[in-house]
Amino acid sequence: MSEATPVPIAFASSGDDEELARAEAYGLLARLWLAPPDDGMLQQFKVAVTQAPEPGGPLEARWQDLVAAMRATTAADAADEHVALFHGIGKPEVFAYGSFYLSGAVNDKALAQLRTDLRALGLARDASRIETEDHVAYVFEVMRYLIAGDDAGVCNLEQQRRFFRAHVQSWVERLCDEVVGHPRAHTWRAVAEFTRTFVQVEAQAFDMLET
Repeated sequence: MSEATPVPIAFASSGDDEELARAEAYGLLARLWLAPPDDGMLQQFKVAVTQAPEPGGPLEARWQDLVAAMRATTAADAADEHVALFHGIGKPEVFAYGSFYLSGAVNDKALAQLRTDLRALGLARDASRIETEDHVAYVFEVMRYLIAGDDAGVCNLEQQRRFFRAHVQSWVERLCDEVVGHPRAHTWRAVAEFTRTFVQVEAQAFDMLET
């Protein structure tokens, strides 16, 4: 049986719905922060489009760097790096949880507030998941849902803005700074740089909505 042709990872094209492109970006980042890429995902990056919808825009160079980093690594090396940064024995080198940055400790009051806000949105943690709701991958998944979900009463720009301000903008850039400055970060330095720029672009867009 011949191998299936890899499906390329890319932004939605400029002709597609801008909201779809945002949801895709949040979904991809959630996947990358939660676990290292497997061989299938690395194959997707090997055929990934390297041009952003807006040539020369703030995300294009960071996206190209991310694609290059994924093409330069292997599943085994990426897994080793992910463990070294975010897991390991005892305290991880880098905490990927909002409560650490907002409250100074994991499983603290920031997590409790997040859970309250999730309940208000009708969302709850999947009991089969190991990570708590304040893991960066999960807040990105919530943003993806608020952009692409079908319930217009919940999935709208105002809910996106509120959740982003409280649970993304408030700490994710600090996480990215920690990763970028860590000597063992290579592949995830590119992930963090792209994430930081993406969050900055999102923050500017929400600023424009408020003016």
